[in-house]
Amino acid sequence: MKKINVAVLGATGTVGQKFIRLLENHPLFSVSELVASERSAGKSYAEAAAWKQETPIPAEIAQMTVKPLSAGLASPLLFSGLDSSIAGEAETDYAAAGHTVISNSSNHRMDSDVPIIIPEINPDHFELVKHQQGPGAIVTNSNCSTMFLAMVLAPLDRCFGVEAVQVTTMQAISGAGYPGVASMDIVGNVIPYIRDEEEKMEEEVAKILGKLNDDHVDVHPMTLSAQCNRVPVVDGHMEAVSVKLAESATAHEIRAALVAFEGLPQERDLPTAPRRPIVLMEEPDRPQPARDVWVENGMSAVVGRIRPCNVLDFKMMILGHNTVRGAAGAAILNAEAYHALGYLS
Repeated sequence: MKKINVAVLGATGTVGQKFIRLLENHPLFSVSELVASERSAGKSYAEAAAWKQETPIPAEIAQMTVKPLSAGLASPLLFSGLDSSIAGEAETDYAAAGHTVISNSSNHRMDSDVPIIIPEINPDHFELVKHQQGPGAIVTNSNCSTMFLAMVLAPLDRCFGVEAVQVTTMQAISGAGYPGVASMDIVGNVIPYIRDEEEKMEEEVAKILGKLNDDHVDVHPMTLSAQCNRVPVVDGHMEAVSVKLAESATAHEIRAALVAFEGLPQERDLPTAPRRPIVLMEEPDRPQPARDVWVENGMSAVVGRIRPCNVLDFKMMILGHNTVRGAAGAAILNAEAYHALGYLS
């Protein structure tokens, strides 16, 4: 099967680099164009990118010439790791030019005709693209901290109903991009503020778990309160979560619902799909970012310490790899699902 040519927007940044690493030897997609800022344009990728991944730059990518954001592109499918300061207009322009943009940026997530997709949860929301203007389309994945919370809440909501959620995050510095947070601010410290993060979690979860209603999504009526913190961890967002359920459940029933959870990516055996979208750990001191962030190649939500809550019904800890399933890996899985469902011709 001939591979689909793709471009990476924001190719030199943290998420752009992760796209390149995860797309190496991908069975469906071939990176054929790289796009970055004007200061990088015209350079080879090896010259333009301060590569910070765990593996070397793929040889064919290293010699590729970086294009400016204003460039016309030949690739039908674009993966966007652009900074939110420029992503909105750029993604709109590329979609208007006929490209399908699979975006990790936040700019269009809450547009009524743009889906926030987690394909295990809401692949039916892809239908929203049919209501977008122009020949192309924009599809988004969620914020990194939203991702793992929504993945865990979805099976609980289906089985028992979710009425209220309290979540406190402990988010890795890689979520701030490179170079992230200044060492004098983060070493030996916790920063109890991440701009717009709490609002993103509260809005995006409700949209992801909402119901498709023709040209929009009726958001989920749950009450959700988020508090977000930056901590001195390189990769891996932790979330302390308490949940109020609409129907009574035991801890055993909750565990069973989480273990059984799967969806279209697992049914279709998509290349980037984890075998287990949710992985349970029974040890009392797990999950931990240093030990568990790469479970299922960083594509799963890892859950532990499920126990009764004195305020709501149950509480638990959730861990996920913020730059893989929380960013580039999520977008790639979305593109695989989009293709599998026949939207990408």
